[in-house]
Amino acid sequence: MGPRSWWDERAVPRLVDVALGERITGGWRERVARPLAGDVLELGFGSGTNLAHYGDAVTRVLAVEPSDLAWERAAPSIASFDRPVDRIGLDGAELDLAAGSVDAVVSTWTMCTIPDLRSALAEVTRVLKPGGRLHFVEHSLSPSPRVAAAQRRLQPAWGPLAGGCHLDRDVPVLLAETGLDVPDLHQRYASRLWPARPFGWFVTGSARLSAPREA
Repeated sequence: MGPRSWWDERAVPRLVDVALGERITGGWRERVARPLAGDVLELGFGSGTNLAHYGDAVTRVLAVEPSDLAWERAAPSIASFDRPVDRIGLDGAELDLAAGSVDAVVSTWTMCTIPDLRSALAEVTRVLKPGGRLHFVEHSLSPSPRVAAAQRRLQPAWGPLAGGCHLDRDVPVLLAETGLDVPDLHQRYASRLWPARPFGWFVTGSARLSAPREA
């Protein structure tokens, strides 16, 4: 993971807190986080917005977060969360965790930004306990040719502005290529307004290994 620019480190975390704040995303986060239990690894922890949505069965949150500012801004949420929250890394593609050590992985609007997503997904499959799942809500490449074309046109300008976010990543396809199956996949536009559609084709579900690990 290379050095982060001033824009990525100081501006993007604040913009993310506005664009993906509780008022806009709280319902999506609740559906992803509330059912979980045990030790949870969260990719792209940000300022800790998901903490309010974890149920009492979650015993510990392991946070991967590249931005020091986002981690600082998470302090109030961490303080009010009555269980351990530990920052264990900066990059989902390089997890300092033992194999089969976490009960669940959470990613909320993070897979679009991880530089090496395929490696990160391989790490997810490595650290999950047998039967564990990756629970996610992401924006993805739209199935509409018209919207997808707009996403690809916007991407060269959007990526640097949004901290490396990719509008044109097909998240379900990437999950499948990593050997992850999503039996409960749900997909829809977050807004009916056409100008918002390139930014708002949301996919959510829980991904599991499509074949058992080899012994």
